[in-house]
Formats: sequence, C-alpha cells, structure tokens
Amino acid sequence: MSDSVIEVVDVSKRFEDVLAVDHVSFSVERGAVCALLGGNGAGKTTLLSMLLGLLLPTSGQISLLGTDMLRQRYRVLERINFSSPYVDLPQRLTVRENLTVYARLYGVRKTGQRLGELEDQLELGAFMGRPYGTLSAGQRTRVALAKSLLNRPELLLLDEPTASLDPDTADTIRRFLRDYQRQSGASLLMASHNMLEVERMCDDVIVLRRGEIVDRGSPAALLARYGRKTLEEVFIDVARAPERGPT
Repeated sequence: MSDSVIEVVDVSKRFEDVLAVDHVSFSVERGAVCALLGGNGAGKTTLLSMLLGLLLPTSGQISLLGTDMLRQRYRVLERINFSSPYVDLPQRLTVRENLTVYARLYGVRKTGQRLGELEDQLELGAFMGRPYGTLSAGQRTRVALAKSLLNRPELLLLDEPTASLDPDTADTIRRFLRDYQRQSGASLLMASHNMLEVERMCDDVIVLRRGEIVDRGSPAALLARYGRKTLEEVFIDVARAPERGPT
C-alpha cells in the first residue's frame, strides 16, 4: 500500500449528454497540499463531490484514507471534512447553533471548547449569535471553514476557501490553513480560481480541462514548463489553447 490519502482510478462522470469528468486518475500523498486548477466547467466541483460521496461516478474507483468511498464511506466520515462557500447552512439557526449541530454529527468531544477555539482562530465572535441567513458572503465563508475544521480532519477538501474575503482576511485564512496542515499533518485538496493562493499554499497542482487532467506538477515546475512568471498566465495558456501543449 502507498501512503496516499486519495486514490482516484479511471473515474468518469456523465450527466446525460455531458461528460463532466473523463477517465481521471490521480493520487494525493499524506501531508500534501494539492490544488485542482481549471476553468469553469473543467470538472473540479464534480470531482470534489464524487470524492465526498455526494455524487456517484459513472465508472471508476475512489479511495480516501484507504477506504472505498463507493461502498464503505461511513468508515472515514469522521476523519474527513469539506468547506464550500456555495453550500448554505440552515438560515434560521445561529452560527453557534449550526456549528453545534455539525460538531455532534461529527462526534466532536468537548463541543463548547472546540467552538471557542475556532471562534478565536477565525474571528467569528462578532456574529456567533446571529442567524446564518443574515451573514455577508465573506462571513459565510469563514463559518464554512469553521465547520470544516470542527473534527480536526486528516483530509480536508476545500472549494474556493477564500471566496468573497477581503485580501487581509484571505491572507489570514491561508496562513491559518497552512499552519493547521503543518501542525496536524493533515492533507488538503483545494479547488481555487485564485492563482496567487495556489502558488502560496500548494505543493502540487493538478490542471483540469474539459474533465481531463492535462498537466500536473509543483507551481515552480508548471511555471518553468510553460515559460511563464505566474500561474495565472499558465491558466490562461491552458484555457485558450486547448490543443496546444506547454511552450
């Protein structure tokens, strides 16, 4: 057995006439911070949803933490978590009530203590008592991150983790996530359109286009391969030249 926390083998997902993910295979090693990079419709969110078991693949195999997610996902649910600003929590419950419910679902012990830690770390104190539905987009993003960290996951899946955050708060969140990864040894897989975020946080980048993996490497390796100075330029090369390889 390898030391991979994610194993994706020949996975495809078809929605009627649309092939959203096309025979994708990759692994992510324990302790890595890996990014899924690609334009809208590249298959990033579909792939994350299949990793979580929210969508079933049309074909292929998915394993997280050594467990077959198609047949035995319940065995690892307490060891993984995810964050997405596009998944709402119950609107009428306060932030504290929402986080308490999720803490119990994940079997978190000493719930009050854990909520207090995250309240301080993510600066949630000003709105812990407010209904979730009254929060701004940036505040909801921070609450989603808090939810994702309740159970101190070994594997954390992140969809646009700093969406709607101002530059200062986004930088604080990035540093917090990187510190969490270093201190806990957790593995992170994130989808992001923020190229600076990917350059700063990630050891490894998987480039998707039209549901296929078209390239992979460290940020430095991709910059060298495409002869570019920033990942944004690499992103544009991939998006605008579908039939052309690296220059």
